[in-house]
Order: sequence, then C-alpha cells, then structure tokens
Amino acid sequence: MNKDVFAMNVRNICAKDKRYKPDAYFFIQEGFNFAARMFKKRARKGHSRHLTAHQFLEGLRVFALEEFGPMARRVLKEWGLNTTQDIGEVVFNLIEAGSMKKAETDSKEDFINVYDFDEAFVKPFLPSSKINEKRNEEAKK
Repeated sequence: MNKDVFAMNVRNICAKDKRYKPDAYFFIQEGFNFAARMFKKRARKGHSRHLTAHQFLEGLRVFALEEFGPMARRVLKEWGLNTTQDIGEVVFNLIEAGSMKKAETDSKEDFINVYDFDEAFVKPFLPSSKINEKRNEEAKK
C-alpha cells in the first residue's frame, strides 16, 4: 500500500478513534512486516501474507524489544497500547480502513490476553534478583 494512502487512513482513523496515537498505527504496520519476515510469510500471487493473531503478536513483541529495548513498555503505553487487546483494536481499525486484510476466521477476540505487557516488555530487562523477588511476591498472594 502506498505510504501516503496509509498515512491518510491513519489520520482518518485517529480523527474517529482517539484511543491510540498515530505512531501506534505505523508501529503496527512495521511490526506486521517484521513478523511476516520472522515467520517467513511471503505474498504469493493472488494471496496475502496471512499471520495468525498469535504469530503477529509474537513478531510484534520481538520487534518492539529490538526497536525500543528497555523503553518498549513505556513507548507502547505512550501510544495507548497497554494490552494485546489494544493491538487487536488497532489492527481491526486498519482492517476497517482498508489498510490491512483479514481471513474470515480472524476476530478481535484472537488478541485478548495473549500475553502480559510487563512480562513481555519489562521482565526481559530486569536483573535476575528482581525477577526472583517478583516471583516470591506473586507466590505470597
């Protein structure tokens, strides 16, 4: 898709749905391309590069960690992305705008509670002693 058309679609989406910053949409688009390469999904003539929600979310997690390192959680939060469900909302906004496609079986529900953002984006950067302290606190609950 043409970058100008995508940017126009993002502006239109953000005018209607103010929950997510424009950068979230551009991140989702770049993350999709990253995930497609990660899972070696190539577009075949007449077909799209379909990823499952779980593949997409895993690729997006890796992409965010590579792009933003220890700041990933903070950056995503700034854009309004706090859960995997938020990512699904952005994806489906892009689908409705014609900037992404979905299979008949794809749904927003596929994005609900796939992983916890603190576990995915904060924990990888915690010293092992902090991880053990966190586990002990959770075990006491």
